[in-house]
Amino acid sequence: MAAEQDRPLSRMQARIQARLLALRAEIEQHNFRYYVLDDPTVSDAEYDALVRELKAIEAEHPEWITPDSPSQRVGAPTFVTTFDNVRHRQPMLSLDNVFDAEEWAAFEQRARDRLNTDAPLVFAAEPKFDGLAINLTYVDGRLIQAATRGDGSVGEDVTPNVRTIRSIPDRLDLPAPSVVEVRGEIVMSHSAFAALNRAAEAAGDKTFANPRNAAAGSLRQKDPRVTARRQLQFFAYGVGAAEGIDLPDTQLGLLDWLGGLGFTVSEWRTACTGSAAVLAYHAAMLARRPTLDYDIDGIVLKINAVQEQQILGFVAKAPRWAVAFKFPAEEATSQVKAVDFQVGRTGALTPVARIEPVFVGGVTVSNITLHNIDEVTRKDIRIGDYVVVRRAGDVIPEIIKNIPDRRPEDTQAITLPEHCPVCGSEVIRVEGEAIARCSGGLFCPAQRREAIRHFASRKAMNIDGLGEKWIELLLEHQLIDHVDDLFHLTREQLLSLPRMGEKSAQNLIDALEQAKNTTLPRFLYALGIREVGEVTAAALAQHFPTIDALEQATLDDLQAVPDVGPIVAMHVHTFLRQPHNREVIANLLATGVHWPAPAAAPKEAPLAGRTYVLTGTLSQMTRDEASARLQSLGAKVSGSVSSKTTAVIAGEAAGSKRSKAEALGVPVLEEADLLALLDAPE
Repeated sequence: MAAEQDRPLSRMQARIQARLLALRAEIEQHNFRYYVLDDPTVSDAEYDALVRELKAIEAEHPEWITPDSPSQRVGAPTFVTTFDNVRHRQPMLSLDNVFDAEEWAAFEQRARDRLNTDAPLVFAAEPKFDGLAINLTYVDGRLIQAATRGDGSVGEDVTPNVRTIRSIPDRLDLPAPSVVEVRGEIVMSHSAFAALNRAAEAAGDKTFANPRNAAAGSLRQKDPRVTARRQLQFFAYGVGAAEGIDLPDTQLGLLDWLGGLGFTVSEWRTACTGSAAVLAYHAAMLARRPTLDYDIDGIVLKINAVQEQQILGFVAKAPRWAVAFKFPAEEATSQVKAVDFQVGRTGALTPVARIEPVFVGGVTVSNITLHNIDEVTRKDIRIGDYVVVRRAGDVIPEIIKNIPDRRPEDTQAITLPEHCPVCGSEVIRVEGEAIARCSGGLFCPAQRREAIRHFASRKAMNIDGLGEKWIELLLEHQLIDHVDDLFHLTREQLLSLPRMGEKSAQNLIDALEQAKNTTLPRFLYALGIREVGEVTAAALAQHFPTIDALEQATLDDLQAVPDVGPIVAMHVHTFLRQPHNREVIANLLATGVHWPAPAAAPKEAPLAGRTYVLTGTLSQMTRDEASARLQSLGAKVSGSVSSKTTAVIAGEAAGSKRSKAEALGVPVLEEADLLALLDAPE
């Protein structure tokens, strides 16, 4: 660059040179964060784009290339750390990358030109592991040193930590060379990564963004015992210096030899002859990628014949006979432009980030779910943040983390809305739960399909024949909006639906008419109030004999009901406080939905304070009928057996509940005992 300074640069050249210097500084900073801090702030795709831009400028202006340019060096420069420096006997070079079929074809053509051949070349192909490169030095078959790649010439001594990795032999199996440097990749499996982050979350510690960072962080622990617990794996892929042995004359032969020494080598290694075979292997490994328990980000292709490798030689930091053919990026960087809250079929509110569209994992991503507000808080995601987006295989894209160094000053916090963005009903969130929900279950359009399905179900209003298929058709043809609309349907409307015959239409009309005659417990259960199952609905009906009484109940009134705690009381109170829900309930009663008055007040009920469990098949009545009759006499009917259960009533083919009752010493009654109990309760 000094010669260039002898004459003034044009304005355009000055701008290009300034960009060159900025790129070098930015890439060096990313190298430091990636190799030393194990905390990158950009995705691999963004980093690769910066390097490619730097190389393009230097290709146009070779006079500006300097020895300290990131394009001329391997990995990161050597930084002062807590680990001793180690000089490799033979430099650990990196690989150049190609990203598509066109770039691959250009690489292959250059190799053929240098070898002066038109014949198809034979490549040794294997997955490109996304981990941490390591150099293992063995002397007389014993591991004496392990070092990271570092800058290619000098790395960090991590021998004590590497000795804890079970897939790295301390002694070599076969007659070994006097000296050999075995090169490979240390990775963390997906299963080990998931377990590590679960443990970190449980302990309140920081979680890792991806398995590669976790592997790097694990290898650089001061305490080898921590590394030992991280379940790292090692895959061998090459050899550096070797003394006292003649190595195989092919790359695949070398991998087989390494396997014979006791190292793990990729089971997916193979020979590819010609470009078509390479492209097919690339596609096959891309398809296999989601099934592997470790990360790969491409394939590595090396001229198989060592003699041809020697002819091709090296450039400054990479061999001319090998290349990494990368997959579409699984991680990319984008910016959060806005956050909307979607309402699911059960009322759950899910924050969805609208990001600047980014190509990642083979698709363009513009919307990403943030799961719940706790996840937003844990990752500290704000509107305006730059974030790392990950999409592995067919997995739903996710935001891994924000990038604090790039956070704009005007970011906005993401807050949970107080009212449903769809229907305006109150949003409730139980303390300790991650999910917030809309309370407008009967009215909210986002929940109507699930609300109608539950309302019509057998244990609710029992509308025979109204399954999900017909519900979908009724909604699609706009014949209903809410559950009360069901009872306004006419035979003519139903016949207008595709595949609806006269008999089916009449059967549904009859079933709707029959469903109007119900019980208060069934009606309350059919409303779909959160946490209100059959037993709780029955308890509420016993305590509040009318809907009006239940609607006017306070939180304290509700908590006076047996088995109704503060959370259930809040759900019931909030649901019945929503004007839309009360309107739908009033409309249902106006259509003729009704039920008989309670047979007895709770305090006068002869079976009050007793709890029964029904199991098996009854011959004289259904279990629902038996349950209703027991409840009318004041008994509680539970779905599970405990030591507090009064008795289990067992019909034919009674299963585990009977066995559990016998184990707990709970009385087991037969159907005859039930009939006697119902006719003359004591």
